[in-house]
Amino acid sequence: MATNVSDRVLCLGEAMVMLRPHERGGLAQSDLLHRSVGGAEANVAGALVALGIPTCWVSRLGRDPFGDFVERDLGTRGVTVLAERDDERPTGVYLKDSGPAGSRMYYYRNGSAAAAMDARLLDEPSVATALSDCDIVHTSGITAGILASDGDLLEGLITARGSHGFTLSVDLNWRPALWRGREPHGLLALLHAADIVLLGADEAETALGVSSPKALRDLIGPRARIVLKSDAHVAREFAPDGTTTTVRALRVEVVEPVGAGDGFAAGYLAGLLSGYDAVTRLRLGHLSAACVLAEPGDHARHLPGPTVRQALVTATDADWEHTSVSSRGIDSPVLQAVRGTR
Repeated sequence: MATNVSDRVLCLGEAMVMLRPHERGGLAQSDLLHRSVGGAEANVAGALVALGIPTCWVSRLGRDPFGDFVERDLGTRGVTVLAERDDERPTGVYLKDSGPAGSRMYYYRNGSAAAAMDARLLDEPSVATALSDCDIVHTSGITAGILASDGDLLEGLITARGSHGFTLSVDLNWRPALWRGREPHGLLALLHAADIVLLGADEAETALGVSSPKALRDLIGPRARIVLKSDAHVAREFAPDGTTTTVRALRVEVVEPVGAGDGFAAGYLAGLLSGYDAVTRLRLGHLSAACVLAEPGDHARHLPGPTVRQALVTATDADWEHTSVSSRGIDSPVLQAVRGTR
């Protein structure tokens, strides 16, 4: 493992190889499969780098060709990879089957190298250095759900937050299949320790039994910024001082919904690190999510460059309302002056 002391965000969680049909008709009809890298924290790491935020990704991979592919893919995208390699456990894989009713995922991650992450990973010299130097550590409920040694890594992360003083960001990312027959005590402890909590109102109700801002504040505690997304395509930030900020999402021609939450998280965190106010960082979250929604993969291959991003996130309310994103690109009144600028 080799660390980059300039990395501002550390993303902790599993990356998997994602296979999806290359031809129409779904997995049953396609003879060729397209290969890419997915996984919540890996998606966030790649998007953060694309948004100009130096980021490292910490996990475990199998010592196998898929592990090599994950490491090469993230490295090519500019992410610093700090991954232990496991000689016995494999790199996780999932398949995406597309159909008229949407996509369905088939996960093959039981016993994966990442599921064997424990607190010792945080003591690896390069990881310990990254933890002490970064501004934000980001993880999710998926990481909490896959761990074979329940709570050990999470307890270590919470302890490291107290020691190093980084901001802890947690995306709920509730996956019921990961919690069957288990109580999410480790996840609740992680949410209580977090400085930023990102979640959807529907998944909050399912996972936590509450979804109103007041109930979430009572459950999570007074310290965290809570970023709550609703089915009405609205994101609201509830600051610790009681301030509430609401921003509506962009209009999007949706190609694939999977991964949009990771795009939002990356945009929001990038805005926070860039010193943006609440409206502007929520807008950057929506913009990043929209770019994911307009592509067939789990992360956006192309995010707008700094000039275009700045023009969009600082647009007037009227121009923001008239901005749309599709597979053909971004259409907005504010881009007339910067058309052709990356």
